Amino acid sequence: MNNPYKDKRWFKILSNKYIWVSLFFIVWMTFLDNYSYFDHRILDKEINELRENKEYYQQEIKKDKEHIQQLHNSEQVEKYAREKYYMKKDSEDIYIIEFEGDSITKNDPN
Repeated sequence: MNNPYKDKRWFKILSNKYIWVSLFFIVWMTFLDNYSYFDHRILDKEINELRENKEYYQQEIKKDKEHIQQLHNSEQVEKYAREKYYMKKDSEDIYIIEFEGDSITKNDPN
């Protein structure tokens, strides 16, 4: 029995064991392995998100340090207490004015 395709180029390529082993290795590493290509993509996305979070929190820490430095001044402490906690002197009256767009809670139409 002679194989009629034995002399064809595509048959020689497909019958090569190194091609099959390489193909198996590529499929295994791409889809089936614990450290597959798709798992690496997901992990890379998580790393990028964590880096962005790190930058955000570093900026927030810098802002908080500036606020803390300002609170070392007694005038700034008084200003902060008046604005945030609505504290007042005994001889003063405080009026809180809220506009429609300034409210924290939104009215839910449902």
